[in-house]
Amino acid sequence: MASGQAISNQSPSIPTLAARGSPPQPALLEVEVDGTAELHDAPTTVLGPADIDADYPPVKTFQDAKVVCLLESRKLWSIAGPIAFNILCNYGVNSFTNIFVGHIGDVELSAVAICLNVIANFSFGFLLGMGSALETLCGQAFGAGQIHMLGVYMQRSWIILLSACVLLLPLYIYATPLLKLLGQEHDIAEMAGRFTLQIIPQMFSLAINFPTQKFLQAQSRVGVLAYIGFFALVVHIIVLYLFISVFKWGLAGAALAYDISAWAIALSQVIYVMGWCKQGWKGFSWLAFKDIWGFVKLSIASAIMLCLEIWYFMTIIVLTGHLEEPVIAVGSLSICMNINGWEGMLFIGINAAMSVRVSNELGSRHPRAAKYSVIVTVAESLMIGIVSAIIILATKDHFAVIFTDSVRMQKAVSKLAYLLGITMILNSVQPVISGVAVGGGWQALVAYINLFSYYVIGLPLGFVLGYRTDLKVKGIWLGMIFGTLLQTLILLYVTYKTNWYKEVEQAEERMRQWGAAPEELVHMT
Repeated sequence: MASGQAISNQSPSIPTLAARGSPPQPALLEVEVDGTAELHDAPTTVLGPADIDADYPPVKTFQDAKVVCLLESRKLWSIAGPIAFNILCNYGVNSFTNIFVGHIGDVELSAVAICLNVIANFSFGFLLGMGSALETLCGQAFGAGQIHMLGVYMQRSWIILLSACVLLLPLYIYATPLLKLLGQEHDIAEMAGRFTLQIIPQMFSLAINFPTQKFLQAQSRVGVLAYIGFFALVVHIIVLYLFISVFKWGLAGAALAYDISAWAIALSQVIYVMGWCKQGWKGFSWLAFKDIWGFVKLSIASAIMLCLEIWYFMTIIVLTGHLEEPVIAVGSLSICMNINGWEGMLFIGINAAMSVRVSNELGSRHPRAAKYSVIVTVAESLMIGIVSAIIILATKDHFAVIFTDSVRMQKAVSKLAYLLGITMILNSVQPVISGVAVGGGWQALVAYINLFSYYVIGLPLGFVLGYRTDLKVKGIWLGMIFGTLLQTLILLYVTYKTNWYKEVEQAEERMRQWGAAPEELVHMT
């Protein structure tokens, strides 16, 4: 049964937004909707009122749909705008590192691209995925009124992610032999291995950064994230210029700038949480160690879901390194992935906002608000993706000059622009649906979908098209596109079939399992 049918069959009788055949009443309508469906202070009970009268009324007319669209757009972008800007700034740290290094030389660009897109992306994906468990728990706890638990959840996540960083250290220490084993050229592997060792501090900063970020996002305290991200990006560009262009420190200077910027972001967020988030942060508590294994399992499920996505794109870079002329092949694809990453970071911001919206509304017992926010966000994201693709196709012969002075590399990038445009359209929808999955706690299900779509279908198809035909880089990318398309269609179907009333019940169960009363908090002294 489709979610829309399930809702209409189970929902109580609630007046529609605009009565059929009667003139609209704007003032009454604004109060009626804004006072209930807006992100609000959490109720005092576990999951809000026993009834669902505070939820959106059913949409039955075009006027109803228009009102819901306007309200949801305003709510979405008030959260997504600052988050997306913050993530774009954070991604800019990676991108500007590539830009500065690209002007040192083609081999240096390929080495740093391999490091950031393979080794660093591996750990980034794993740690971000582990931290994404916080999006489900913190978002639903905030909606349910258990704001005091947010700080405890964040501390649990710090413990788990710092432990994960220690486990990931061998990947950094043995990066050079690993890259050689994967078939990378000797010069590229050696240079990438040295750079990887120098950015180990950046990896540990993520263990502090991600949980703190999720803590703030769950409460819609997103403006400060935008300011911190912008400040860090400006500092990073200045430091890169000094270390590479003025002091001539080369790749070592790029790595040092990368580490400094990453820790500046993480520590700034921690200072804000401890100084200005008194409701959610009650100090360090021994409760952070309670039921930590159950929290680890949820974190691992979140990590697997996200890692299967991020590692999929990372594997494309590795496969490309085995083709003829690997410097041009890896460099051109990395430039396209970098551009795609700029758009992707925008939609990861929307993904985070979607997770906040869905988890908050489920925690507050607003199933229709959760459902309608998904519909509006998918439609708007798709439009953004189409516009982005048009811009790329219009500038396909020119945008590569930002990254490289090599005319040959620029021409190679131009030939991949059409595939980049298609990828941008697909990536406009896929992260939004993944955000729904995190907000609803579906991480395990999505992990299976990702495994099938990407690794059973997409990668083998890309391998065949890339190595058994004359398509080469294009063939590998076409396989990736097909895997992403399949995953997106499956997730859209799952979302369409979702019974949002059952999702509310599952949110209630999570809060009963993981929650605690304020007086139960035991602080470290």
